[in-house]
Amino acid sequence: MIVSAQRPNKPPLNGMDRSELAALCRAAGVKESHAGRLNAALYRHGIEELAQIEGLPDQFRHWLGEHTVMLAPQIVAEQLAEDGTRKFLLRLADGKQIESVLIPGAGRLTQCISTQVGCAVGCGFCLTASGGLVRNLTAAEMVAELFAGKRLAGEMARNLVLMGMGEPLHNYEEVAKFVRLATDPQGFAFAPRRVTLSTAGMVPAMRRMLEERLPCNLAVSLNATLDVVRDAIMPINRKYPIAEVMAVLRDYAAVYGRKRVLIEYVLLAGINDTPADAQRLLGLLEGLPATVNLLPFNPHPGSPYRRPADADVTAFRAVLVAAGRVAVVRESRGDEISAACGQLLTESRQQRHTATNRKDSAGSH
Repeated sequence: MIVSAQRPNKPPLNGMDRSELAALCRAAGVKESHAGRLNAALYRHGIEELAQIEGLPDQFRHWLGEHTVMLAPQIVAEQLAEDGTRKFLLRLADGKQIESVLIPGAGRLTQCISTQVGCAVGCGFCLTASGGLVRNLTAAEMVAELFAGKRLAGEMARNLVLMGMGEPLHNYEEVAKFVRLATDPQGFAFAPRRVTLSTAGMVPAMRRMLEERLPCNLAVSLNATLDVVRDAIMPINRKYPIAEVMAVLRDYAAVYGRKRVLIEYVLLAGINDTPADAQRLLGLLEGLPATVNLLPFNPHPGSPYRRPADADVTAFRAVLVAAGRVAVVRESRGDEISAACGQLLTESRQQRHTATNRKDSAGSH
């Protein structure tokens, strides 16, 4: 287990793919067949303690203990909503913190995975972005995040959405490795259709994702139908405007046929929530197999944006549905536990700051 506040200087075992495990066996001077045993123990059976992995020679187990680590981040805060949504804050080996969310559904459990500590994209409506980017997560840390969710829920999630803290495609190499680990039939064995990666529109990385046939669904956080509006709420649009994002999505549709992309659209009162916006969205999506997720803004302290009136949300959706477009209003889950990304971390920091001030104040008397 990792107990130090420093990042480990040994490679994490629970984050290695099959080729890396085979290389590990060669380095240790044991048969490569042990790589398959390690892969199954780590990912198929979810073992998080080296001592619990069966069938390893004692000398090899000792070697692994000397040359690798098993990541197990500490759960430092947890909130449970009335609807069953569970949000938790993880402290990583270097002391940095990330959030993850478990969302129950009918016969399934979905986990929202963070891919960075913070975020550099700077979307104006996102609380995570207000703190900037601290660092990328490794694939091993994402695996450990997934297992932390399993420990809390008592079961592994059936669906993964890479929609937590961070822009996944800003961290392409590690995110792609995690996705491949998650969908490896000899490991976690998530069906690719049960893994969804959400991006703000990193066009070059989206093209790479398409070229490499990364085994997951694609979701794009669009949130506006005019460049002038998207520029204001999503600075990334100044580099990769709407037309470039839509071009990649059309290429995606050409390759995958009827496989649907997911268009995420955060509705902001008076900004992007009019019937005219809905009509323009229809035009952008014409001929594209896509489902639209409408997300009424989840307000957080200090934000200049407001949630639209329910009638405006209904009217927006009605325009899309009347044209035959699949559009679903996704209400925020766990409102009473601050389920928007970044809120639990912010609250935790505020509590520590308040406690520190009280301690300092008491010590001055």
